[in-house]
Amino acid sequence: MKLLFSAILLLLFNHSIQAQILTGKVVNESQQPLKEAYILNTTTDKHTHPNIHGSFSLKNVSVGDTLTFSCVGYQSEELVIKDTSIPLEIVLYRAAISLDEVVITPEVNSLQLISDIDVQTTPVNSSQDILRKVPGLFIGQHAGGGKAEQIFLRGFDIDHGTDINLTVDGLPVNMVSHAHGQGYADLHFVIPETVENVDFGKGPYYEDKGNFTTAGYVDFRTKETLGNSTIKLEGGQYDTYRLLGMFNVLNTAKHNAYVASEYLSTDGFFDSPQNFDRINVFGKYTGFVSEYDKLGFTISHFTSEWDASGQIPQRAVDSGLISRFGAIDDTEGGNTSRTNFSMNYDKILDEKSTLKSNVYWSAYDFELYSNFTFFLEDPVNGDQIRQKEDRNIFGLNSEYQRTFSTDKLEGTWQAGISLRNDQSKDNELSRTLNRTETLEQIQFGDINETNIAGYLGADINFDKWTFNPSVRVDYFDFKYNDRLLDAYQTQEEAKAIVSPRLNVFYNPSKRLQLYAKAGKGFHSNDTRVVVAQQGETILPSALGADVGFVWKPTSKMLLNVAYWYLYLEQEFVYVGDAGIVEPSGETKRQGIELSYRYQILPWLFWNLDTNYTYARSIEEPSGQDYIPLAPDFTLSSGLSIIHKSGLFSNINVRHINDRPANEDNSIVAEGYTVTDLSAGYRWDKLSLGIQIQNLFDVEWNETQFATESRLQNEAQSFEEIHFTPGTPFFFKATLEYNF
Repeated sequence: MKLLFSAILLLLFNHSIQAQILTGKVVNESQQPLKEAYILNTTTDKHTHPNIHGSFSLKNVSVGDTLTFSCVGYQSEELVIKDTSIPLEIVLYRAAISLDEVVITPEVNSLQLISDIDVQTTPVNSSQDILRKVPGLFIGQHAGGGKAEQIFLRGFDIDHGTDINLTVDGLPVNMVSHAHGQGYADLHFVIPETVENVDFGKGPYYEDKGNFTTAGYVDFRTKETLGNSTIKLEGGQYDTYRLLGMFNVLNTAKHNAYVASEYLSTDGFFDSPQNFDRINVFGKYTGFVSEYDKLGFTISHFTSEWDASGQIPQRAVDSGLISRFGAIDDTEGGNTSRTNFSMNYDKILDEKSTLKSNVYWSAYDFELYSNFTFFLEDPVNGDQIRQKEDRNIFGLNSEYQRTFSTDKLEGTWQAGISLRNDQSKDNELSRTLNRTETLEQIQFGDINETNIAGYLGADINFDKWTFNPSVRVDYFDFKYNDRLLDAYQTQEEAKAIVSPRLNVFYNPSKRLQLYAKAGKGFHSNDTRVVVAQQGETILPSALGADVGFVWKPTSKMLLNVAYWYLYLEQEFVYVGDAGIVEPSGETKRQGIELSYRYQILPWLFWNLDTNYTYARSIEEPSGQDYIPLAPDFTLSSGLSIIHKSGLFSNINVRHINDRPANEDNSIVAEGYTVTDLSAGYRWDKLSLGIQIQNLFDVEWNETQFATESRLQNEAQSFEEIHFTPGTPFFFKATLEYNF
């Protein structure tokens, strides 16, 4: 009997050991919390992540269990648990990126690993590089560097942002009902060196992403702390200069603050100088004001002005009237500015619940002069137009998250709300002459657009499966006051849309994730189109599905392959000379994409991204159903060197196929293949580098459109390719000092 009693006590004692909850904290060498770290009990395959303070808890940890702590860009740590009652403090040290350290976690967006690797191996060096960190995304600039880039992704000519949701630290970039185009997204207020990581997702599958999330979303996260202060000077051809300063103001374990500023000036490679100037100022504070509260403030100001050569007709170059870098109307150009303020507040409510909130305000102005058709409409004065607006944006986002667990299930559920109000004053389209004289006002009015949203979702972990069901509801209120009407009148329409989503993931090991995603998204229509249509089809929906996998076939390789499909209820066509977004019909797209990362040697990395898309209009007959400028094949690939001696280098090739420029493919936008090179050497505090764009000096067209136009000496108009030439061979040197 005594022996049986002892056995029962021993069994209960062992069970109590096995049922312990282990707590701890993960920080870097500067004592900064690493909330992105991944903690895995290799004995039980249970995992967790730290919270905003770096603190974590892990259930069912026993003495003798082995835990691994990993984070991209840091050296992993492995620990055998000797006492579950003592909280751990784990310090991870920065290290050269190694794919050995990359673990495919059972997360909803494991594709984040790709951009994490890319930011480490090929740091962001320009505002154009920011968007190119998204695999498969191509951009084009066609207005002197000051206008937002044209974006291509998943068979979309997204124009300036109609079908991609762009944010920076939660601050929206897309402009609804913009003077130049729906969803216009100008990222030039972001200083490239402040970007720490790029969170992206493709398709309409994410509960916290609303308007414009059809092809996908990108959220750029800026650094909370600087490793050191930096001064950088760049100089290159075409009178190109850039000065950057980033300075630590506070750098402690609980409080961090820094300021950054850049000035950029260039005349560009065009025959008519761009006279481009841009100034950016950025400041950020992040602090832990208590054990449970984290507060952050960001303030920034950006201003830019430029002249542009615009899009030129191919016939003018072929005839010798102008060179490839010439202009028909070199009075194009513009100016823009944006001031941002945002506050972030993260609170730990209890051991299972957190609340994340942010509020923001932006003051924005924009003025653009363009001439798409030259003398088609006005043979005497020409067809120059001005698009102008002054805007204020107010908004807030808040998300409550709570963890849960049972004997067989664990996970989190989250509920969020958001509010955004855009007030665009003096939203104008006018015919002008030489940027000085207004000939006629075509549109002139005030827009007030409000978007209120709520969502509910969950991440449910069951053995090796993760289920992510969610639903989102968006409500829009559109108001327009047309100031060209004789009498005051507020035109108003309202609409709501419900967007369900379901994502399923299977992780048989830390080297493989299989996934299937399905969901509904949408992009809103321009307010002026909404009131003109009296609310009909003003929130066209997108239905999508992805099936694919993320796999590490070896410790040095990472591979993502996906098949996807997207149906869009309504496309948009931007009508430049009318200043509106014109709705068109239904479309379907499907494609296959592949992303591959390979660490060939400890200091040599290879990346490859390739995409094939089949895109067609549904309502048009065969042969007349091409979607203008939709890319069907893109490829980018590069080699990066990061050597412990201090040597660094990157060579990158990007290719886009010929693509239809109109609906019957009778006018073709020519594809291109361009190679860029950068190299340099880094000492302890000093680094020297060079950057070469278009290494082989190929002739390529960065943006192309099928446009009907008439030159001043022509009796009739012609429809053909109008293009902005791509950068020729361009050399730039960089000197950087860290302290």
